[in-house]
Amino acid sequence: MTEKQIWVDADACPRAIKDILFRAAERMSVRLTLVANQPVPVPGSAHIRAVQVAAGFDIADNYIVQHAMAGDLVITADIPLAAEVVDKGCLALNPRGELYTAENVRQRLNMRDFLDSLRASGIDTGGPPALSSSDRQQFANQLDRLLAK
Repeated sequence: MTEKQIWVDADACPRAIKDILFRAAERMSVRLTLVANQPVPVPGSAHIRAVQVAAGFDIADNYIVQHAMAGDLVITADIPLAAEVVDKGCLALNPRGELYTAENVRQRLNMRDFLDSLRASGIDTGGPPALSSSDRQQFANQLDRLLAK
C-alpha cells in the first residue's frame, strides 16, 4: 500500500496556497507533488517535489489523473480535473478551500460549461475575485481537516 499524497495543479495555483501546502507537507510528513508545464520552485525537502511536464493543453491535468490514487488529495481550481479525480476516488480541494465532492462537482462543471458558452457568444462573465486572506484561511483550515483524517 502506498502512502497518500497531495497533488497540485501548480500552473495556476497561487503562491500563498503553495506556501501553505509546503508548511503542511513538512508538518504532517506527507508527500506533496506540484505538477506544471513550467519550472516551479520548491523548498528543499524529502516530502516535496515538482514535476515539469511538456507544454500543452491539459498535459499537467492528465499527468495528475494518471498518477493520483484513490484517497489522494488534489489541489486545483480546474473543475474538469476535479471531476476526473473525484471519479477516481480522490479528494479535490480548490485554492479557496472548497471541497469538490461527487455531489457538487457535476453542478460546478455544468455552470462552468454554461459560462464558457456565454463567453463564446461575446458576453463578459468576469473572472473570479482575487484570493483574499479569508480564502487563504479557509483553505488552510480545510487542508488541516483533510490531513488529520
